[in-house]
Amino acid sequence: MSHTLGVRQAQKQKTRQALLDAALELLENQSLSSLGLREVTRAVGVTPTAFYRHFDSTADLGVALVEEALGSLHAMITTLLNTTGSNEERLGRTVELIARHVRTHPSHVRFVARERHGGVQRVREAIGGQLARFTEEVAEALAADPESAGWSRDDLRMLAWHHVQLMLTTACVFLETAQEDMDAAVDLATRQLRLVQLGRKHWLD
Repeated sequence: MSHTLGVRQAQKQKTRQALLDAALELLENQSLSSLGLREVTRAVGVTPTAFYRHFDSTADLGVALVEEALGSLHAMITTLLNTTGSNEERLGRTVELIARHVRTHPSHVRFVARERHGGVQRVREAIGGQLARFTEEVAEALAADPESAGWSRDDLRMLAWHHVQLMLTTACVFLETAQEDMDAAVDLATRQLRLVQLGRKHWLD
């Protein structure tokens, strides 16, 4: 009996992932608000009824895509923030992390970039919630840095917000940059992060 339940659960998870993958592919050239439920189920080869065994609506599916696109990044960013080395080395690792993520997950980056200001409120809120969580995590890491001595919690949160926004902007730029222009894009992103770091050093002046 337990074996049968395990097989059913695995099949259910497989179908759910297939729906997410199909939706992500369809969203390459359209927004979530224009995505039809039947488009997704037709791409997977299941009935619309089967869709509702996994998601309440396309908005619910969109929220799951947000979690898939951004949820896994928290541990990676926390590890990056806690690594040792000079500021220049950390800047280089940050930019490389962004570039690698764009190379390996371009569809997820494109989805977040488009839907961050898209027409589906629940998805906008889900993206905003993930970015707010990133901001808090970065602020916590910054608070532990000796360079943050004397900084207020609000100022640390403001600095963290700038880091998160710049990382997101950089990912979007990398997504649209041709390979032959990537060196220039990487250099610009590094200099932008360096500018934030310089501003941090002189903020309490």
